[in-house]
Amino acid sequence: MTTTTAPAKQGASRIRAGTIGLALLIPAGPLAVAVLRGILPYRTTDSMTTMAGAVAAHQGAEQAVLWLSLAAAFTLVPGTIAIGVMAIRGARRLGTVATVLAVAGFSALPGIVFPDEAALSGTRAGLSPAAVGHLLDQVNKEPTVALAGVVFVLGHVLGVLLLGIALWRAGVVPAWAGLVLAVSQPLHAVFAVGIPNHALDACAWGLTALGYAAAARALPRTPR
Repeated sequence: MTTTTAPAKQGASRIRAGTIGLALLIPAGPLAVAVLRGILPYRTTDSMTTMAGAVAAHQGAEQAVLWLSLAAAFTLVPGTIAIGVMAIRGARRLGTVATVLAVAGFSALPGIVFPDEAALSGTRAGLSPAAVGHLLDQVNKEPTVALAGVVFVLGHVLGVLLLGIALWRAGVVPAWAGLVLAVSQPLHAVFAVGIPNHALDACAWGLTALGYAAAARALPRTPR
Protein backbone atom coordinates (compact mmCIF):
# COMPACT_ATOMS: atom_id res chain seq x y z
CA MET A 1 0.00 0.00 0.00
CA THR A 2 2.78 2.43 0.96
CA THR A 3 4.83 1.74 -2.16
CA THR A 4 1.88 2.53 -4.45
CA THR A 5 0.67 5.59 -2.53
CA ALA A 6 4.01 7.42 -2.38
CA PRO A 7 4.54 7.61 -6.18
CA ALA A 8 0.93 8.74 -6.58
CA LYS A 9 1.46 11.56 -4.08
CA GLN A 10 4.69 12.57 -5.79
CA GLY A 11 2.93 12.62 -9.15
CA ALA A 12 0.11 14.74 -7.76
CA SER A 13 2.63 17.17 -6.24
CA ARG A 14 4.46 17.53 -9.53
CA ILE A 15 1.21 18.18 -11.40
CA ARG A 16 0.21 20.80 -8.83
CA ALA A 17 3.62 22.48 -9.05
CA GLY A 18 3.41 22.48 -12.85
CA THR A 19 -0.09 23.92 -12.73
CA ILE A 20 1.00 26.73 -10.41
CA GLY A 21 3.99 27.49 -12.61
CA LEU A 22 1.81 27.65 -15.72
CA ALA A 23 -0.75 29.83 -13.94
CA LEU A 24 2.01 32.30 -13.03
CA LEU A 25 3.35 32.28 -16.59
CA ILE A 26 -0.02 33.08 -18.22
CA PRO A 27 -0.24 36.80 -17.27
CA ALA A 28 3.54 37.34 -17.50
CA GLY A 29 3.50 37.91 -21.26
CA PRO A 30 0.93 40.72 -21.43
CA LEU A 31 2.39 42.24 -18.27
CA ALA A 32 5.82 42.41 -19.95
CA VAL A 33 4.26 44.15 -22.94
CA ALA A 34 2.43 46.58 -20.64
CA VAL A 35 5.74 47.70 -19.16
CA LEU A 36 7.31 47.76 -22.62
CA ARG A 37 4.61 50.04 -24.04
CA GLY A 38 4.96 52.35 -21.08
CA ILE A 39 8.70 52.94 -21.55
CA LEU A 40 8.89 52.81 -25.36
CA PRO A 41 11.02 55.82 -26.39
CA TYR A 42 9.05 56.56 -29.56
CA ARG A 43 5.48 56.44 -30.87
CA THR A 44 4.20 53.67 -33.11
CA THR A 45 3.13 56.30 -35.64
CA ASP A 46 6.58 57.96 -35.82
CA SER A 47 8.61 57.86 -39.01
CA MET A 48 11.59 55.52 -39.01
CA THR A 49 14.01 58.47 -38.85
CA THR A 50 12.18 59.90 -35.84
CA MET A 51 12.17 56.46 -34.24
CA ALA A 52 15.92 56.11 -34.84
CA GLY A 53 16.56 59.49 -33.22
CA ALA A 54 14.48 58.58 -30.18
CA VAL A 55 16.28 55.25 -29.83
CA ALA A 56 19.65 57.01 -30.07
CA ALA A 57 18.59 59.42 -27.32
CA HIS A 58 17.17 56.71 -25.03
CA GLN A 59 19.31 53.63 -25.57
CA GLY A 60 18.80 52.31 -22.05
CA ALA A 61 15.02 52.34 -22.43
CA GLU A 62 15.30 50.69 -25.84
CA GLN A 63 17.51 47.95 -24.41
CA ALA A 64 14.86 47.31 -21.75
CA VAL A 65 12.24 47.18 -24.52
CA LEU A 66 14.22 44.42 -26.25
CA TRP A 67 14.56 42.36 -23.06
CA LEU A 68 10.85 42.74 -22.30
CA SER A 69 10.04 41.77 -25.90
CA LEU A 70 12.09 38.62 -25.46
CA ALA A 71 10.24 37.78 -22.25
CA ALA A 72 6.92 38.35 -24.02
CA ALA A 73 7.98 36.17 -26.95
CA PHE A 74 8.72 33.28 -24.57
CA THR A 75 5.51 33.57 -22.55
CA LEU A 76 2.67 34.96 -24.68
CA VAL A 77 2.25 31.92 -26.92
CA PRO A 78 2.25 29.19 -24.22
CA GLY A 79 0.11 31.36 -21.94
CA THR A 80 -2.42 31.98 -24.71
CA ILE A 81 -2.53 28.29 -25.62
CA ALA A 82 -3.16 27.38 -21.97
CA ILE A 83 -6.19 29.64 -21.59
CA GLY A 84 -7.25 28.95 -25.16
CA VAL A 85 -7.58 25.23 -24.39
CA MET A 86 -9.93 26.09 -21.51
CA ALA A 87 -11.99 28.30 -23.83
CA ILE A 88 -12.18 25.57 -26.48
CA ARG A 89 -13.50 23.03 -23.97
CA GLY A 90 -16.53 25.18 -23.25
CA ALA A 91 -16.95 27.14 -26.50
CA ARG A 92 -15.40 24.93 -29.16
CA ARG A 93 -15.81 26.95 -32.35
CA LEU A 94 -15.33 30.44 -30.95
CA GLY A 95 -12.52 29.30 -28.66
CA THR A 96 -10.71 27.60 -31.53
CA VAL A 97 -10.92 30.63 -33.83
CA ALA A 98 -9.84 32.97 -31.02
CA THR A 99 -6.91 30.81 -29.98
CA VAL A 100 -5.64 30.29 -33.53
CA LEU A 101 -5.79 34.02 -34.27
CA ALA A 102 -4.17 35.08 -30.99
CA VAL A 103 -1.42 32.46 -31.15
CA ALA A 104 -0.66 33.35 -34.79
CA GLY A 105 -0.49 37.03 -33.88
CA PHE A 106 1.78 36.57 -30.90
CA SER A 107 3.98 34.14 -32.85
CA ALA A 108 4.76 37.01 -35.23
CA LEU A 109 6.17 39.14 -32.39
CA PRO A 110 9.87 38.53 -33.28
CA GLY A 111 9.25 40.01 -36.72
CA ILE A 112 7.74 43.11 -35.13
CA VAL A 113 10.68 43.55 -32.77
CA PHE A 114 13.34 43.24 -35.48
CA PRO A 115 13.25 46.97 -36.41
CA ASP A 116 13.92 47.84 -32.76
CA GLU A 117 16.93 45.54 -32.73
CA ALA A 118 18.19 47.06 -35.98
CA ALA A 119 17.65 50.62 -34.70
CA LEU A 120 19.64 50.06 -31.52
CA SER A 121 22.38 48.11 -33.30
CA GLY A 122 22.68 50.73 -36.03
CA THR A 123 22.94 53.49 -33.44
CA ARG A 124 25.67 51.66 -31.54
CA ALA A 125 27.49 51.07 -34.82
CA GLY A 126 27.75 54.85 -35.24
CA LEU A 127 25.12 55.34 -37.94
CA SER A 128 23.18 58.59 -37.98
CA PRO A 129 19.42 58.62 -37.31
CA ALA A 130 18.88 59.41 -40.98
CA ALA A 131 20.93 56.40 -42.07
CA VAL A 132 19.24 54.11 -39.53
CA GLY A 133 15.84 55.45 -40.58
CA HIS A 134 16.59 54.71 -44.24
CA LEU A 135 17.70 51.19 -43.30
CA LEU A 136 14.50 50.61 -41.32
CA ASP A 137 12.37 51.86 -44.21
CA GLN A 138 13.97 49.19 -46.38
CA VAL A 139 13.53 46.54 -43.69
CA ASN A 140 9.83 47.30 -43.40
CA LYS A 141 9.44 46.87 -47.17
CA GLU A 142 10.55 43.27 -46.93
CA PRO A 143 7.52 41.02 -47.58
CA THR A 144 8.23 38.80 -44.58
CA VAL A 145 8.38 41.78 -42.22
CA ALA A 146 5.24 43.31 -43.73
CA LEU A 147 3.36 40.01 -43.46
CA ALA A 148 4.48 39.57 -39.85
CA GLY A 149 3.08 43.02 -39.10
CA VAL A 150 -0.32 42.21 -40.61
CA VAL A 151 -0.54 38.84 -38.84
CA PHE A 152 0.53 40.39 -35.54
CA VAL A 153 -1.98 43.24 -35.64
CA LEU A 154 -4.99 41.25 -36.83
CA GLY A 155 -4.08 38.20 -34.78
CA HIS A 156 -3.58 39.74 -31.38
CA VAL A 157 -6.28 42.44 -31.57
CA LEU A 158 -9.09 40.30 -33.00
CA GLY A 159 -7.87 37.08 -31.39
CA VAL A 160 -7.74 38.44 -27.84
CA LEU A 161 -11.12 40.16 -28.32
CA LEU A 162 -12.73 36.85 -29.31
CA LEU A 163 -10.79 35.00 -26.60
CA GLY A 164 -12.31 37.20 -23.91
CA ILE A 165 -15.80 36.39 -25.21
CA ALA A 166 -15.01 32.68 -25.55
CA LEU A 167 -13.63 32.42 -22.00
CA TRP A 168 -16.77 34.06 -20.64
CA ARG A 169 -19.11 31.86 -22.70
CA ALA A 170 -17.16 28.78 -21.61
CA GLY A 171 -17.62 29.75 -17.96
CA VAL A 172 -13.88 30.01 -17.39
CA VAL A 173 -14.00 33.65 -16.27
CA PRO A 174 -16.79 35.89 -14.94
CA ALA A 175 -18.43 38.39 -17.27
CA TRP A 176 -16.33 41.33 -16.05
CA ALA A 177 -13.08 39.51 -16.81
CA GLY A 178 -14.28 38.46 -20.25
CA LEU A 179 -15.25 42.06 -20.99
CA VAL A 180 -11.95 43.43 -19.71
CA LEU A 181 -10.01 41.03 -21.91
CA ALA A 182 -12.23 41.62 -24.94
CA VAL A 183 -11.85 45.42 -24.89
CA SER A 184 -8.17 45.52 -23.91
CA GLN A 185 -6.60 45.04 -27.34
CA PRO A 186 -8.97 47.34 -29.25
CA LEU A 187 -8.05 49.96 -26.63
CA HIS A 188 -4.38 49.19 -27.26
CA ALA A 189 -4.93 49.82 -30.98
CA VAL A 190 -6.55 53.17 -30.17
CA PHE A 191 -3.79 54.34 -27.84
CA ALA A 192 -0.95 52.98 -29.98
CA VAL A 193 -2.12 54.33 -33.35
CA GLY A 194 -5.34 56.36 -33.16
CA ILE A 195 -4.53 58.60 -30.19
CA PRO A 196 -0.93 57.72 -29.25
CA ASN A 197 -0.46 57.73 -25.48
CA HIS A 198 2.12 55.50 -23.80
CA ALA A 199 0.50 55.54 -20.35
CA LEU A 200 -2.96 54.62 -21.62
CA ASP A 201 -1.50 52.02 -23.97
CA ALA A 202 0.31 50.44 -21.03
CA CYS A 203 -2.98 50.40 -19.11
CA ALA A 204 -4.71 48.68 -22.03
CA TRP A 205 -2.11 45.90 -21.94
CA GLY A 206 -2.52 45.84 -18.18
CA LEU A 207 -6.18 44.97 -18.79
CA THR A 208 -5.02 42.10 -20.99
CA ALA A 209 -2.78 40.88 -18.16
CA LEU A 210 -5.72 41.15 -15.75
CA GLY A 211 -7.94 39.10 -18.06
CA TYR A 212 -5.21 36.48 -18.49
CA ALA A 213 -4.73 36.35 -14.72
CA ALA A 214 -8.47 35.80 -14.20
CA ALA A 215 -8.33 32.89 -16.65
CA ALA A 216 -5.21 31.53 -14.94
CA ARG A 217 -7.13 31.26 -11.68
CA ALA A 218 -9.39 28.70 -13.32
CA LEU A 219 -6.47 26.52 -14.37
CA PRO A 220 -6.36 24.34 -11.19
CA ARG A 221 -10.05 23.52 -11.69
CA THR A 222 -9.61 22.22 -15.24
CA PRO A 223 -9.30 18.49 -15.96
CA ARG A 224 -5.77 17.14 -16.01
